[in-house]
Amino acid sequence: MNIAIAGCGKIGRTIIGILTAEGHSVTAIDINSKALEAVSNVFDIITVEGNAADTDALIEAGVEKADLFIAITGRDEINMLACFIAKKMGASNTVARIRNPEYNDQSLGFLRQYLELDMAINPELLAARELYHMLKLPSAVNVEAFSRRNFEIAEFRLKEASPLNGLRLMDMRKKFPGQYLVGIVKRGESVFIPDGNFVLQANDKIGITAAPAELLKLLKSLNETQKQARNVMIVGAGRTTYYLAKMLLSGSTKVTVIERDLDRCHEFSEAISGATVICGDGADLDLLLEAGLENTDAFVTLTGMDEENILLAYSASTKEVPKVVAKVNRDEFEPVAEKMGLDTLISPRKTVAGMFAGYARALKNSLGSKIETLYKLMNGAAEALEFEASEDSRYVRTPLKNLKLRQNILVAGIIRGRKALIPMGDDYIVPGDKVIILTAGKRLSDLADIIK
Repeated sequence: MNIAIAGCGKIGRTIIGILTAEGHSVTAIDINSKALEAVSNVFDIITVEGNAADTDALIEAGVEKADLFIAITGRDEINMLACFIAKKMGASNTVARIRNPEYNDQSLGFLRQYLELDMAINPELLAARELYHMLKLPSAVNVEAFSRRNFEIAEFRLKEASPLNGLRLMDMRKKFPGQYLVGIVKRGESVFIPDGNFVLQANDKIGITAAPAELLKLLKSLNETQKQARNVMIVGAGRTTYYLAKMLLSGSTKVTVIERDLDRCHEFSEAISGATVICGDGADLDLLLEAGLENTDAFVTLTGMDEENILLAYSASTKEVPKVVAKVNRDEFEPVAEKMGLDTLISPRKTVAGMFAGYARALKNSLGSKIETLYKLMNGAAEALEFEASEDSRYVRTPLKNLKLRQNILVAGIIRGRKALIPMGDDYIVPGDKVIILTAGKRLSDLADIIK
């Protein structure tokens, strides 16, 4: 597909990277020549220097023939105006980044309708939602939801003392019965779609699919449950913290925010009246202890620096805080964080990039089964996709045991109406089902792609 992207900042560069890797033709627009030079040195793309809302720049970028136009500059108003102009010029689909809480809280539906936006995204809001679900299930290092949260995939790190250490998967269901599936395993740098003979080991990162109630049931039987975080400390008072604090406070969770900038502290206190806001340096361990670090259920670092987030999270982990989460955007820092024992990381850039990968694939495959959701798992080495099944004779109404699936692909769940199924060999897919597919090393655009 032909895709034009306005804005080559951190998130813009990440989106360009994932879309070029998916094989799309990308044109980048930015007013900053150095930003364009930086992306063109790394990716095989066309660049246009100019204002994203300037028709001359948009014409030069060929927006009138774009299948998708993405405006992700640092200014919401420029993004909205650029998308409006691009749509009028002929761009088939437009997506704008809209970050301002006032737009998202009050008038987003109105803006989308009258600006003819196909989608509006807010990376900070998406990150806050991801964090919120992590804190609801703190024993997991990552939780992703499908079909309006009727079905989930949760990633866990197996500890040495885990009852799953040394257990074959076929024996796991006998010892711990339930409606769940261990669908993916990362061991070192290798990722597996395991069969029943696969033996789990300590330090494996495993992905389990199940309905939320079944997942909790399994964790209780494994003695892996941690209480939902009810006392959360957050370092950094940015937009992600704003959205996360609102979500947590609505569920009667106590929220303490540490921020070194005095003006931002005052602004945050006025915007979020229920939170305790402390103006100080989050790197000051004495300050954190005085603020109640050792009595918190979860500690979340959301400053603008990955290095600081990792170090602060590590300090909190040494004080045996039950749940520690660090925001880490740079890929090269993830292995460092994991070696320090920090498994629960969040990357707003990767969350948004994965969403765009799924959206672009869905547009490309408009006639086949629809991609509802796409998540990058296991540090990007695997994917979980949710499709809505169409009327395709290659996979519908045929028992799964009779389907010849491609290697490293697993049908991990079927959602039929409100019922979530962990599929067995005799189960089958019917049109309208939501089908969850796990894959390692494959890019799927259609549900039919799972068949050899």
